[in-house]
Amino acid sequence: MAINYEKWDSSFKVSAESVNEIQNINKEREDVPYGKYEVRIQKMTLAESKKGDPMLSVWFRVINGTYKNQMIFMNQLLTNEFGIHKANEFMRSLDSGLNIEWTGSYGRYADMVEGVFEAVCSNVEYALDYSQNERGFSSYRIIEVYEVE
Repeated sequence: MAINYEKWDSSFKVSAESVNEIQNINKEREDVPYGKYEVRIQKMTLAESKKGDPMLSVWFRVINGTYKNQMIFMNQLLTNEFGIHKANEFMRSLDSGLNIEWTGSYGRYADMVEGVFEAVCSNVEYALDYSQNERGFSSYRIIEVYEVE
């Protein structure tokens, strides 16, 4: 089945100028270095890696300081028991009030992830310890939860 690109062109008005402007702004910004940041969760979903594997994808937006409005990205592969355990522990640390568990189905897991995101996206901020572990991988640890009104 062929994709109707014209439908997208008429539905999504994205100008080349606006894309170039964003690219130029991002060139001026440096990557957020490891450290402790106050963040909000901008996006959290069960996604597909470049290789097609399931992963938990979390986008954090820094809410103050030198890196205000910049993003930190977390991707946790969910291809084995340890990866799912790590994702569950992370989601429990978000203090959503929901039961976090693996039930054997990626579809049900995706629904749970969506529920956690909905519970925390609008009224919760976090102190995030963004660091590098002993194996050289990025580490993401919630060290404090702030309810906002």
